[in-house]
Amino acid sequence: MLRSPLHSRHEELGARLLPFAGWEMPIQYDGIVAEHQAVRDELGVFDISHMGEFLVSGKGVTGWLNGILTNDVRELEDGQGQYTLILNEAGGVIDDLILYREAEERYFLVVNASKIEQDEAWLKRKLRDGIVFENQSAEWGGLAVQGPKSTEIWNQLEPEIPLPNRNGIFRSNSGAILCRTGYTGEDGFELFDTNARIGEWFDHLLAAGAKPCGLGARDTLRLEKCYPLNGSDLDEEHTPLEAGLGFFVKLAKAEPFVGQDVLLGQKENGVSSKLAAIKMTGKSPPPRHGYEVRDESGENQLGELTSGSLSPSLGVGIGMVYLAPESAKPGTPLTIAIRDRVFPAEVVKKPFL
Repeated sequence: MLRSPLHSRHEELGARLLPFAGWEMPIQYDGIVAEHQAVRDELGVFDISHMGEFLVSGKGVTGWLNGILTNDVRELEDGQGQYTLILNEAGGVIDDLILYREAEERYFLVVNASKIEQDEAWLKRKLRDGIVFENQSAEWGGLAVQGPKSTEIWNQLEPEIPLPNRNGIFRSNSGAILCRTGYTGEDGFELFDTNARIGEWFDHLLAAGAKPCGLGARDTLRLEKCYPLNGSDLDEEHTPLEAGLGFFVKLAKAEPFVGQDVLLGQKENGVSSKLAAIKMTGKSPPPRHGYEVRDESGENQLGELTSGSLSPSLGVGIGMVYLAPESAKPGTPLTIAIRDRVFPAEVVKKPFL
């Protein structure tokens, strides 16, 4: 198991540590609900040192990336970023990631921890002459600082270093990287620095009032906003159009990308499934990943939950599931099979919150 450069600090704070994507990471400290509400109401800080960081550069790198990623790289200016996806030839999602343009021929990519090796191999197989690929994942520690007080706290800590604009990136003179993206639906930023220095940032943020938060709260926060989780809501069997991510797929851009033909066919003929949001409508145990989703009668299986949890903000069970288009319409009554019983639910409009 890999360990974060903040591992000893997590132990000192009494974190519950569990395996995640090959890492031993904090799942919670004081409790998922308390950490969730800290992010919604004030400020939380997450260790994201397990995430992967790539640097790609060289002549023609913009066009090269545009032929691999779904979003339009040519829309970016220096200091800007975008959410995008890597697809296989069948249009299925290998990974979703954030791409930042630091300069005309220099891009910084933040990828999912469980996909670092696969993404690296995929990109290297498609390298062109003159393009340099660097996997810098082992060099960086990372923090996600999320909550309404994120800007206020940062300005107190570092008044001389402005936060970048939404979806922006800034590399300071010291080498630290600030990104403004987030995965909770709240204002915030990501901070990447060397393994030796990331602990100091963590200490400063806690001293300023940020609450340490684990991956459990990160999951409930993103689910309330219907942000998909790679490996659960996103996989190589479903396309981004089926996942409801068409906004991040630019089918008319200059360079054709891997999987585009399949998506063009779905655009013309429609998708066979849609990632729908469901909410429990009565008292029930929390829905979880893998639970069967059935029709209103409870007799016919329609799918399996790709994500599921109790929503701390709403106080009800919520989840996501791939359904046939006719079953994915908001208001459609369903049932969820939990421990040999079925409980009522319905399809609702995204996001939950």
